[in-house]
Amino acid sequence: MNAVAYAALGTGFTFLLTSAGAAVVFFFKNEIKGNIQKSFLGFAAGVMVAASVWSLLIPAISEAEAMGLIGWVPAAIGFVAGGVFLFALDHLLPHLHLEQKQPEGLSSNWKKTTLLVSAVTLHNIPEGMAVGLAFAMAAQHQDPALMSAAMALAIGIGIQNFPEGAAISLPLRQEGFSRFKAFLYGSLSGIVEPIFGILTVLAASQIAGLMPWLLSFAAGAMIFVVVEELIPEAHLGEHTHIGTIGFMVGFLIMMILDIALG
Repeated sequence: MNAVAYAALGTGFTFLLTSAGAAVVFFFKNEIKGNIQKSFLGFAAGVMVAASVWSLLIPAISEAEAMGLIGWVPAAIGFVAGGVFLFALDHLLPHLHLEQKQPEGLSSNWKKTTLLVSAVTLHNIPEGMAVGLAFAMAAQHQDPALMSAAMALAIGIGIQNFPEGAAISLPLRQEGFSRFKAFLYGSLSGIVEPIFGILTVLAASQIAGLMPWLLSFAAGAMIFVVVEELIPEAHLGEHTHIGTIGFMVGFLIMMILDIALG
């Protein structure tokens, strides 16, 4: 298979896990409790930080050095560019985080449901890019170790996508949506992962030598999401240690997956 096909499979898996999480609404009707939500947010942050380091930044440096470049230069520039990209999206795209009343981004007349889905969509974009690029790099090099590392990344991102789907569908059910409609919105929040994963791979295939920059770009975008949204939300209110424990567990699992399968 070519790089696009591998990227489609990898990001399709993470989208499937988001949909599986959203399907929880067919079995439960209550929202996720505060402490559980904090642990999920912390877990997602841990997975994304570990993935940014082992699956994106380190490979970006290695790729750049193999091309005869100074390894840290593309990694640093791409990392900053990814953060700036998400910063711009955060200020432009209307969205609403759970347990907040005031939407962020440009003013709009979007419904609350659309704003909630938009918030999750924001940090699914770099996740899709990361998984797509990991599989694309493995396909380009035909390296079993890189393929295993890409699979580890997809598994890690997929695991943390499961509660994200539930975190969208269950609150929508509470607001009076039918179970199917709540599931549909929760599932659609993850559709950007295969879209951006495939688009990024197509861009990389058109411009030779772009892979180190794109890998670090995805890392910078993910770290921005972690620092700007996930960690602060995981430490709101009381019992903030729950979010910290979730972070450590997520980081450890992603690190083990990447090293064991890489």
